Amino acid sequence: MKKKVLKRTGIALLTVVALAVVIAGGYVAYLFATYSRLEDNLPLEVAGAAEQAAPVGEPVSIVTWNLGFGAYSADYSFFMDGGIESRAYSAEAVRENIGAMLDALAGLDPDLALLQEIDVDATRSHHIDESALVTEAFPERDAVFAQNYDSAYLFYPLTEPHGASRAGQMTLSRFGIDSALRRSLPIETGVMKFFDLDRCYSVSRIPTADGRELCLYNLHLSAYTSDGSIVAEQLDMLLSDMAGEAAAGNYAVAGGDFNMDLLGNSAEVFGVSGEDYTWAQPFPTELLPEGISLVSSLDADAPVASCRNADRPYEPGTSFTLTVDGFLVSDNVTVLGCEVVDEGFAHSDHNPVQMTFQLGE
Repeated sequence: MKKKVLKRTGIALLTVVALAVVIAGGYVAYLFATYSRLEDNLPLEVAGAAEQAAPVGEPVSIVTWNLGFGAYSADYSFFMDGGIESRAYSAEAVRENIGAMLDALAGLDPDLALLQEIDVDATRSHHIDESALVTEAFPERDAVFAQNYDSAYLFYPLTEPHGASRAGQMTLSRFGIDSALRRSLPIETGVMKFFDLDRCYSVSRIPTADGRELCLYNLHLSAYTSDGSIVAEQLDMLLSDMAGEAAAGNYAVAGGDFNMDLLGNSAEVFGVSGEDYTWAQPFPTELLPEGISLVSSLDADAPVASCRNADRPYEPGTSFTLTVDGFLVSDNVTVLGCEVVDEGFAHSDHNPVQMTFQLGE
């Protein structure tokens, strides 16, 4: 009798294991079957009716801000950064965070804005169309949305799966945008592609008062990679594009989330060791071609970081912070100032970075 019970228990366990293997195999097959990337050089729709040309020889302001899909209040941590949460706390929390950041952006009143992690339809942000919230808040601006990825349903963490996400980057302009293009960046080809997703940058072409074009790049480079080579390839592609436009006589300005330490020594500057956080390596300045410069903000008297690691709720002075958000400009663009605006990471794991520049050498 005992042998029969043991035999039945063994069969039941084998059945459960076999079923788990079948389910896991089916899920992996689903991920690969549904995975796709958007084509390169994809024309983007320009919404709005702005007509003014970008001025030459006059100050122009620009802000870049990763809005963190509306989830990152100061008490929020994210599972892929070593934290807990996989989704925003609630739909109300998403609306509150996005609304507060758009109010802050309106207060800065930039001529140009480059926004990242804008969800259109995602489990993680409770299916709120954040792009609509942005355009409603700035109806007088031209707007361009570039889809970064449209991911399959991620059944992890098991207790509250991250789900499916369709998200991207938005560019806002007080000046008229003639056309816009989405460029597909190189990404990893292995299993990591399901975590790092379909990276891209957009380039919006804005006529200038002197008959040239301001080529405005909105970027969000890879964060979750197995090594740093992919980020270097992405950066090399972007820099080559910018250098080509500058050589043609146009103005080139890029901004966004580089996911690299733009200061090169943020741990030293902000006083918290980064030994346990290897995702943001120093920006490889050796890749900068002649005629393209990196612009980051560092107030020696009161330095402010642009990003916090979200492995735990934000704690000033003890959380690891660094600067990963900034700009690249061609030599025919004169930078008048650049600063990280201290929002205290109240509504995103990023602070906005504002730069003032003028076109013309």
